[in-house]
Amino acid sequence: MSTAATLPESPERSPAGPAYRPDDRFAGWAASLAVTLLALFLRLWQLGTPKAMLFDETYYAKDAWSLVHFGYVRTYVSGADQKILDGHTTGLWTDSPSMIVHPEVGKWLIGLGERALGMDPTGWRVSAAVVGSLMVLVMCRLALRLTGSIALAVLAGLLLTFDGLQLVLSRLALLDIFVAFFLLLGVHCLVLDRFWFRARLRREMPQQSASGAGLGPVRRLLVRPWLLAAGVSFGLAVGTKWAALYPLAAFGLLVWLWSAGARRARGLRRPVLKSALVDGIPAFVQLVVVAALVYVASWTGWLVHADQYEEHLSSTQYTRFVSWDGTCDGETMTGVTSDDDRSWPTAREPDASGVGEVTQSLRSLWYYHQDVLTFHRYFLNCATHDYASAPSGWLLVNRPVGADAQLDIKPGQQGCDAAPGSDCLRQVLIIGTPALWWGSVLALLASVVLWVGRRDWRYGVAVVGVASTWLPWLMYDDRPIFSFYAILALPFLVLACTLVAGELVGRSRTPSPRRTLGVIVAGSFFTLVLVNFAWFWPIWTDGLLTHSEWLDRIWFQRWI
Repeated sequence: MSTAATLPESPERSPAGPAYRPDDRFAGWAASLAVTLLALFLRLWQLGTPKAMLFDETYYAKDAWSLVHFGYVRTYVSGADQKILDGHTTGLWTDSPSMIVHPEVGKWLIGLGERALGMDPTGWRVSAAVVGSLMVLVMCRLALRLTGSIALAVLAGLLLTFDGLQLVLSRLALLDIFVAFFLLLGVHCLVLDRFWFRARLRREMPQQSASGAGLGPVRRLLVRPWLLAAGVSFGLAVGTKWAALYPLAAFGLLVWLWSAGARRARGLRRPVLKSALVDGIPAFVQLVVVAALVYVASWTGWLVHADQYEEHLSSTQYTRFVSWDGTCDGETMTGVTSDDDRSWPTAREPDASGVGEVTQSLRSLWYYHQDVLTFHRYFLNCATHDYASAPSGWLLVNRPVGADAQLDIKPGQQGCDAAPGSDCLRQVLIIGTPALWWGSVLALLASVVLWVGRRDWRYGVAVVGVASTWLPWLMYDDRPIFSFYAILALPFLVLACTLVAGELVGRSRTPSPRRTLGVIVAGSFFTLVLVNFAWFWPIWTDGLLTHSEWLDRIWFQRWI
């Protein structure tokens, strides 16, 4: 297979996807790993700078340390942040559990970095840097599988590498990069499952059905290894943040329709209904049920210490909450009806043992989830935040998030070479590479047209990915939410750009005006993204800038 930017035939003509020779596999992996190493270098560069807890690192870094040392998240004393930055970690945590409102997988991973490198900025950020780089590797492999082109796979990986949002979140101990990684990995496994399913179906049913009757092969298609892997990946994604539930549902439906399409291609009548029975139910078990089991297993530390939560958190304000009339006094909810007698039933029961203890702990976890859901549904409704933004504008980079800023650095301090009367500053701004995001919106629109008009399923992966990770946030635009949540949509925007670039270049390697124009357009877009990335590098990495240099990078008032 050539490394030229070519697309394989449509799935109807080539249901098993492109074939790979051993030398192609080596070249594909070598190219993918090279891009990944570049991404890792950029994400590890001066990772411990600035030496501070940035944005929500103040929660997740301490929660992660608590998890890996105590097995569950404990509360901490006042002023713990500064004591930690001063190098102290003893005597900072109490024995009481903390009411955390996000699942624990991401915090366990952050904790692994702290275990390995210590409780300092490098320690609590290194896991995000590694996972963010692995996300680039998965991006390359997914693009290679969808396009059959090593050049396009490298393009996809480099576009993700040179996005500022992905870069900054890979350099902070926040949860979102972990969700994005596991989500992309899960989708990659689903794409591999599609190829596997069609290849197995063709092997079991080499000739198309003449009558269209019957169900087609069933038994040898019940266990789908890549679908099981996807279930594990989605379980870990949901086990980091619940936002992954929406793409799990969307891609679950897509898997069913892919299976139905494969049976239709073998000549079977009423494939959607038949596939719902013979493919849909087993797929639900291997994808959704497995994801649910992995999710519950990710709470093992909580379950082992359920008695602590039953004792201390079974009567929180969220448990006692009954209703709210929708009124606010500033950022405080008013008109709340509570019941002081409400508590978890398990907290009023005697401690069980054996299987009964497991059941009791699982019930307590269920009550805890009800409290967390109450928090997310109600207790942010009156809150405000300077960096909150409307999700309708996220793809257009409407409002970045300032993670850190050091202002008023005088000339001569820290190497500041500003003119007299001016000053310098440092900033870590969570914002995507504008050229990439703005260009990807056009690519997304083209993907919708090509998916619907040409019925090319690959564009559907990009469209469903963006829709399921972005559109649900429109339901929550009445509360403080942040543009960096769009990191979940980013790999699918990159995929749309990659597929459209392949479309512009064309499948034929014969020189032609169209191919030349396509290469110029795709190459110009990538060059623009690369230049934009280099220009914005200082505001992503705490670089020293004069005030005028900083303003040259803040293109809109809403970015301040």
